Amino acid sequence: MSTTATAPSTADTPRPSRGLHIALWVVQGLLARAFLGAGGMKLTAPIEELAKNMSFIGHSAGALVRFIGLSEVAGALGLVLPAATRIKPGLTPLAAAGLAVVMVLAFGTHLALGEYAGLGAPVVLGGLAAFVAWGRWKKAPIA
Repeated sequence: MSTTATAPSTADTPRPSRGLHIALWVVQGLLARAFLGAGGMKLTAPIEELAKNMSFIGHSAGALVRFIGLSEVAGALGLVLPAATRIKPGLTPLAAAGLAVVMVLAFGTHLALGEYAGLGAPVVLGGLAAFVAWGRWKKAPIA
């Protein structure tokens, strides 16, 4: 007697809740807007102007500031475009994970410079980016 194991049907596998999908899309949109604005500013504004409002720029090379801006803009686009167009949607959680890493580095920079008041934004943005990475990798991936 032979028994054959079959893969569970799609009816047997739990589907992520609609609420989780909506929450992930909302967070992706908000993060994209925040990083697109911050990264775009770091890419286009004169370094001297940026240094007036962002003290870490006085301790960094201009090329590094531009690279951070480019990373934030690319991450912002990666949060939305692959998932929305369904073209390589696996890039969305990678973009979110990359932005979470950027925020860990921002947290470390603020901490090293003694800017304790500036620690909130990297914690919140990094936590939200980690939520999107987890959600789009494990709980509610885009097919």
